[in-house]
Amino acid sequence: MTRGRGPRMPGNPGGGGGNLMAKLAKAQEEMAKTQEALAHERVQVSAGGGAVTVVISGAQRVQSVTVSPELLASGDAEMVGDILVAAINEAIEKSQILAAERLQAVTGGLGLPGM
Repeated sequence: MTRGRGPRMPGNPGGGGGNLMAKLAKAQEEMAKTQEALAHERVQVSAGGGAVTVVISGAQRVQSVTVSPELLASGDAEMVGDILVAAINEAIEKSQILAAERLQAVTGGLGLPGM
């Protein structure tokens, strides 16, 4: 009877998977901390010459929307809507960029394909 070492797993020469698992666990912990921090970070965007200001968190949650009294007094509901949409979309984009940068700092050190 021959004693084998069991099947070798691709990408796991000699069974060094413990190091990878430790890296993944550490990265998961760091990602959770980063996501928590992002929830407390704020991005502010203005549109329409400052007529609308949107504050959004790094977790893409809108915190506030401020519309100037002058814009409201204009009575142009379509323009107000257009400016709101532009400001909110820009705020979301900036928040997503912020989150991607923060999370890349965590996952970039893993050396995994696609990260």
